[in-house]
Amino acid sequence: QVQLVESGGELVQAGGSLRLSCVASGLTFSTYAMAWFRQAPGKEREFVSSINRSGGNTRNAESVKGRFAISRDNEKNSVYLQMNSLKPEDTAVYYCAANPVSLLRTEVAAYDYWGQGTQVTVSS
Repeated sequence: QVQLVESGGELVQAGGSLRLSCVASGLTFSTYAMAWFRQAPGKEREFVSSINRSGGNTRNAESVKGRFAISRDNEKNSVYLQMNSLKPEDTAVYYCAANPVSLLRTEVAAYDYWGQGTQVTVSS
């Protein structure tokens, strides 16, 4: 049974930083591309960042470029999202997702497995 468990979300002031973590189990982690998505109330789930199997290639949404960075540790079956210079519009539930193809996909439908999400709230 595949499980993705996110952690690290909390309430933070604008301009602050957070680091999200996602631990995977039940799959061969190093064979999956990983990504972070987010969903704000009343909005569709949107792509944030993705990373290929080895961690050597990443892709970021325009809205987070220069502020967020995705990384992974295949020995720890973990993927991370370092979020800096947070803005109120970054407030959302953040989800990690796993994709068995190494391409850096941005579509929700491309990802087979999802975590339960972690809430990030940025106050102004």
